[in-house]
Amino acid sequence: MSTRTKTFQNGVNVDQLNETIEHVKDKPELARFQFRAESEWVNGGQSRTEIQEFYGAGQERSSRQEPFILEGDEPPILLGNNTAPNAVETLLHSLASCLAVGVVYNAAARDIEIDRLEMDLEGDMDLHSFLGLKEPGESRPGYEEIRVNYRVKSDAPREEVEELCAYVQETSPVLDMLRNPVPVDVNLMS
Repeated sequence: MSTRTKTFQNGVNVDQLNETIEHVKDKPELARFQFRAESEWVNGGQSRTEIQEFYGAGQERSSRQEPFILEGDEPPILLGNNTAPNAVETLLHSLASCLAVGVVYNAAARDIEIDRLEMDLEGDMDLHSFLGLKEPGESRPGYEEIRVNYRVKSDAPREEVEELCAYVQETSPVLDMLRNPVPVDVNLMS
């Protein structure tokens, strides 16, 4: 019987994951990353954002030959052309994506096979502040509440899956940013 772990679990290279963790243990500064985006208004409710290079693991990263293009728009009821999801819908995608990576990577590290992972996300908003019908501070312009319901099909006992998902909630960058205020500096440039 071999004691060697699988190289890949849930599509994740576990050996590389463990090597990365060891590198960061040895050099904590490797954990510092800076992600960037450049955005431009297109027309009406439409905008286009390019994401390509970033800083991570001690150096600039330019492995992406072409930028990722993210489109944003509004539905017709909010005066848009419905060409793309709006910003708050994209936020739900960001949260789901981050939680999925956390579940899958941490499951791989724990030798838990994930056969399927699905999430349903809902966010409730009141547009009074956004529409200028209430003064800033009277009502929140963003989500009042977000609900995430997930289903995991796995060979692991339910208790292990629950523990895994609880751990992921404590370590998810996007969930952390939603639960805890992040300083955001917005400047008008000439």
